[in-house]
Amino acid sequence: MAARLLPLVKLATKVTIAGGALYIACDSGLLGSSEQGSEALEKAKAAIPPAIEEWMKYFGLETQLPTIPKVEFSPVQAWNSGVRQSMSFLSEAPTNATKYTNQGLQYLKDLTK
Repeated sequence: MAARLLPLVKLATKVTIAGGALYIACDSGLLGSSEQGSEALEKAKAAIPPAIEEWMKYFGLETQLPTIPKVEFSPVQAWNSGVRQSMSFLSEAPTNATKYTNQGLQYLKDLTK
């Protein structure tokens, strides 16, 4: 009986953890717009260092953590850059396909001479 119940408990645990992670991601705005993602990132940057210090005091660790480097990253700009590059690739795809097809045909013609 326990041997049949163990896989069910493992599956339920995995589904619960995945569901909880998805709920937290949606609730914090990570899966929303890029502005909501930027706000969530700023909240995380503000909340994580004090939480780490609190846990270190709780466990009695007295080491000094290195300072968090200042990273200038805008998810909004990164998203827009990716969209622009994708659209550029798609708009040039027919021209590039024609060009590479012609190069391949020319290569085959040169081989048969």
